[in-house]
Amino acid sequence: MLVSTLIVFLASAILLWTFFRKKNYRLMKLAEKVPGPKPLPFIGNVLELGTGPKDLHLNIIRLADKYGAIYRFWLGSELYIVLQNSDYIQIILSDAKNVDKSSVYDVLKPWLGTGLITSTGEKWKASRRLITPTFHFQILNNFVEVFNKNASIFVEKLAHHVGGSEFDIYPYITLCALDSICETSMGVSIEAQRNSRSKYVQAIKSMCDILVARVFNLLLYPDILFRLSSTGRQHDRDLVTLHGMTNKVIKTQRQKNLQESAVADEVSNDTGEKKRVPLLELLIQSQDGAKMSDDEIRQEVDTIMFAGHDTTASAMSFICWALAKHQHVQERVMAELKEIFGDSGHSPTLHDLQNMNYLEQVIKETLRLFPTVPIIGRKINEDLNIGDYVLPAGANIFIITYTLHRDPKYFPNPEKFDPDRFSAEHIQGRPPYCYIPFAAGSRNCIGQKYAMLMLKSSLSTLLRNYKLLVGVTPLDLANEIILKSLSGIYIKLERR
Repeated sequence: MLVSTLIVFLASAILLWTFFRKKNYRLMKLAEKVPGPKPLPFIGNVLELGTGPKDLHLNIIRLADKYGAIYRFWLGSELYIVLQNSDYIQIILSDAKNVDKSSVYDVLKPWLGTGLITSTGEKWKASRRLITPTFHFQILNNFVEVFNKNASIFVEKLAHHVGGSEFDIYPYITLCALDSICETSMGVSIEAQRNSRSKYVQAIKSMCDILVARVFNLLLYPDILFRLSSTGRQHDRDLVTLHGMTNKVIKTQRQKNLQESAVADEVSNDTGEKKRVPLLELLIQSQDGAKMSDDEIRQEVDTIMFAGHDTTASAMSFICWALAKHQHVQERVMAELKEIFGDSGHSPTLHDLQNMNYLEQVIKETLRLFPTVPIIGRKINEDLNIGDYVLPAGANIFIITYTLHRDPKYFPNPEKFDPDRFSAEHIQGRPPYCYIPFAAGSRNCIGQKYAMLMLKSSLSTLLRNYKLLVGVTPLDLANEIILKSLSGIYIKLERR
């Protein structure tokens, strides 16, 4: 009985593999011309890449060192082509026809639907056109007060660590980012920093953990297996909480009719022009023209929440670590802040934030070494010629920003932390696609100006109160969709 079962299994496997090769013959023949590790039947190069976020991070770097500017690997039946050459990357990111995201982003769809991150084609173009005005600088100016308020709470929450031993600052930063993102995107305060055990805050953390777990477990990829698992059941419970919160806010905002009573007649403090409305109000306003349903509005708001809080928290945590490790850089930042604020204790204005030029260089250099999104994924819809290769339709493209940003051709002594790389003098003549912390091209990050202002507000408030000192716990980098340190971000604080 056992022998016959084994024979049936092997025969079925051979038939399936033969069918796959026949169906994907052209894809496989073109892929063979691209250098890369030899794949195994069915599983591809899963064993070569590892089964966890840290393994993936280390093995991607190892393969990059081995194969260079372009290589390929297989995950099951999915082909991935990795690019590290800035000229190759420019071809991909500037191509208006191949703008779809990689298949790996599909795990986000139950939560985010077809929001700005996961949508394609005309749906994506329409959403991008609609949402872009909400990140206009005049709108961002109105958010500075929110950033400052939550930065002050952040500083208050850290007070009991002053003069103490090292501690992990990352959880505090995450809650601060959540507060700012939620208030500026939805118009409500969830007070995550004061109530970190709230159901909504816990659901966001749980959902982010589940997404990472699913990405690195092929058994959880099929929807039917995922739904039967305990992880899938927790995922569904979290969805009820997350979608319920956003739907409730949408309903409340519609009832208040903000677009008629407050927005239409409101005038900008600086220009005398009408203000552009923030994200949620603008999306609700558009619904009157039958452009978006409540579900579509929820998807876009949830997308901003997911994309905004985790990336900003990652960036700020690594910036804090870099400032703590490089005291001479921290002192230069403090000199700049002293020049801007003098002995005043006032919160930063938009003008103050715009004058923090050296702090911006620090932020950019940190994002070079620790890009919050270490891999950018695309899907090729039609064949694309790059160098000596034809990238076949159906292939996934991975752009590894972590290794791209360490190209010694553009960044000499690349492991050295040197914010002067981003001074006006040094950026002249540097190719635009050799440094892409916010991606590039038509699908670049819509919130990069927003992120820069929030980071400057939070960091300047933190540094004006505390001196950052590096802890003894080293970083342990891993690719959890977002670049993170598995060991935490440990620093010490002294009061200024």
